[in-house]
Amino acid sequence: MHLHLDPVGGIAGDMFAAALLDAWPELEPDLQAALERAGFGGIVGVARVPHDDGVLTGSRFAVTPAARERHDHVHRHYADVVRLFREAGMPAGVRARALEVFRLLGEAESRVHGVALEQVTFHEVGAWDSIADVFAAAWLVETVGAGTWSCAPLPLGGGRVSTAHGELAIPTPATTRLLEGMPVHDDGRRGERITPTGAAILRHLDPAFAPARDPMRLVKSGSGFGTRTLEGMSNVLRVLVLEQDPQGLRRERVAVCAFEVDDQTPEDLAVALDRLRALPEVLDVTQSPVQGKKGRLAAHVQVLARPDAVDAVAAACLDETTTLGVRWQVVERASLARDSRTVEAGGRPVRVKRARRPDGQVTRKAEMADLEAAGGGHTAREGLRRVAESVDAEEPADG
Repeated sequence: MHLHLDPVGGIAGDMFAAALLDAWPELEPDLQAALERAGFGGIVGVARVPHDDGVLTGSRFAVTPAARERHDHVHRHYADVVRLFREAGMPAGVRARALEVFRLLGEAESRVHGVALEQVTFHEVGAWDSIADVFAAAWLVETVGAGTWSCAPLPLGGGRVSTAHGELAIPTPATTRLLEGMPVHDDGRRGERITPTGAAILRHLDPAFAPARDPMRLVKSGSGFGTRTLEGMSNVLRVLVLEQDPQGLRRERVAVCAFEVDDQTPEDLAVALDRLRALPEVLDVTQSPVQGKKGRLAAHVQVLARPDAVDAVAAACLDETTTLGVRWQVVERASLARDSRTVEAGGRPVRVKRARRPDGQVTRKAEMADLEAAGGGHTAREGLRRVAESVDAEEPADG
């Protein structure tokens, strides 16, 4: 399953939750039950509210404070939010996604204000309605289990917004940091179109901004409305739910950048390739030995990247390595439809990648780094075996 986001009015945490609930309204009772199990039910209540702006219909995500004194306390340190989610009763995958969204928010605020992550104080984002938005977004993403995400270019907005730090330009500095590298456009309408929480959710999802090339079947859609009113336009986020090839194959274009290096030490090259691998536009980096000129042993490096980022990736290859030139071409590839779930094993979260083969078989592979972390004090082989058994027991057999 592939989900495509269309930010007509923009993206905020409540709009994201509303759009998914509008597409899957049957999930609302389960979301409310999950909020209760997390221990948040006595503090806030959530509900999907049908909405009609006079042009379009859809849903809004309403967060109602159940304890006014708790709701008013909106200044929370990053460490307090982390502790809140770690102590809450929720599935490991939901917790991991919520913590990732707040980590991204915290790192953006840290860079903007020049303070350590642990010293970051959330103001508007620290309010209970924002915490409920992030929890709902994390729970819905994990529950829906989309294999891939994509998004249309984002509206930039403009003007000023009042915050705890005074008046700030739109997009706010933290939002700007989170949107780095994403395509934006100016449709001439002012106001805050992308909130920090919405930007952090986007960064967590890491959606493709190129249109899908494979034929897909539109299954359903959802419309999530924000609280603001835009002149001449519905303030709505649409989500399109698409089904991929039932055989599990998906076709896509990738850029293949290649070059050789024969005058860079293995240690230095390894660091350079790790830096290339960390770029959001890069899909994979490999190296293999080849015999170069004058019989010298060289490293052949191949970098897979998004086609729309080939210039930036080629420039990074030239910056990070000693090569004097980079070859590239755009090719077609077929890959299996896949998704990622997080299960509890050995008392720790373990990410599990699932792929559906053309014959219908579902295969699973746990992340080795997570398996090692969850192995405890056992030997590596025994620890991995025990954790793998826990993963098999917790993962549904039907995929």
